[in-house]
Amino acid sequence: MLALRFYAPEDLRLEDVPEPTPAADEVKIRVRNCSTCGTDVKIRRNGHPNLSPPRTIGHEIAGEITEIGTDVAGEWKVGDRVQVIAAVPCGDCHECRKGWMAVCQNQTSVGYQYDGGFAEYMIVPREVLKVDGMNRIPDGVSFAEASAAEPFACAINAQEQLGIEEGDTVVIFGAGPIGCMHVRIARGVHKVGRVILVDINAERLQMSADAVQPDVVINGSETDVVAEVMKLTDGRGADVVITATPANVTQEQAVAMTARNGRISFFGGLPKNDPFIKLDSNLVHYRQLHIHGANGSAPEHNKRALAYIASGEVPVADLITKRVPLSQVMDVFEIVAKGEAIKVTVEP
Repeated sequence: MLALRFYAPEDLRLEDVPEPTPAADEVKIRVRNCSTCGTDVKIRRNGHPNLSPPRTIGHEIAGEITEIGTDVAGEWKVGDRVQVIAAVPCGDCHECRKGWMAVCQNQTSVGYQYDGGFAEYMIVPREVLKVDGMNRIPDGVSFAEASAAEPFACAINAQEQLGIEEGDTVVIFGAGPIGCMHVRIARGVHKVGRVILVDINAERLQMSADAVQPDVVINGSETDVVAEVMKLTDGRGADVVITATPANVTQEQAVAMTARNGRISFFGGLPKNDPFIKLDSNLVHYRQLHIHGANGSAPEHNKRALAYIASGEVPVADLITKRVPLSQVMDVFEIVAKGEAIKVTVEP
């Protein structure tokens, strides 16, 4: 079968490898869609400390069961359509016992420690099944839509921390697929007021704005973003700011533009070689700001994402603007890096 294997930074190989066989406590699926994200681009460029090569990468996965191990419990059957979590909590540590599975101290990941979804077939490992991380795809939800549930789950995790209220003004930095999902969740789930979408890539900003229709778009390469947000809010600032981009300056701008008692999500991780920002802590102090980190998701967030997609509360089908066969998977990295599509999915 074909699989995209990571050997080292800038050394990805689309290879013919043996089709895997599940152990007694594992499940084998035929991958129907594995969508892409900026993390895949980072992995190609820099690798990852948790990634043990050679490894099949890809972590936004949907497919159908082709084989079930004899010891696998549950009502699974061959042909079931399933979505698979990416971040895998251990289920046993202090954080997991507290219900904080998104920050499990022993977290492993599909596509890092386990072979992922840029392949014709993959094994759903016992560690995923242990934490109920393989989810049935609801009727009416396509494989492509289901593959978007993983990043969607990450956005749900971030937004549920923020105490978002109906009518809030929300600023979202980053007009990529995750930024678009943040717009949809803020509106569809939390019923916010005005949504302001910010990016420095004019073409991507326009493409995403056409899809998700924010109330205001700001091109950060042409406009003083903080000044514009303060102007739009009559000097009060935004109630909620989400930085869905790996840019240091956006976190600094977020603090500067947030209203009293406002909430900030540092959603996008910063480069490992430059993870620091200049923080005006007096703004945090005197405005009583609340700054939250957001790291991945828990299995429950994936289930909720699929339910929102199925109900139509948060549509994602129109965000998938590029479909690429596995045989052309090497093309997706440039497409994602250049922001030439909202969401790119690979179809083995």
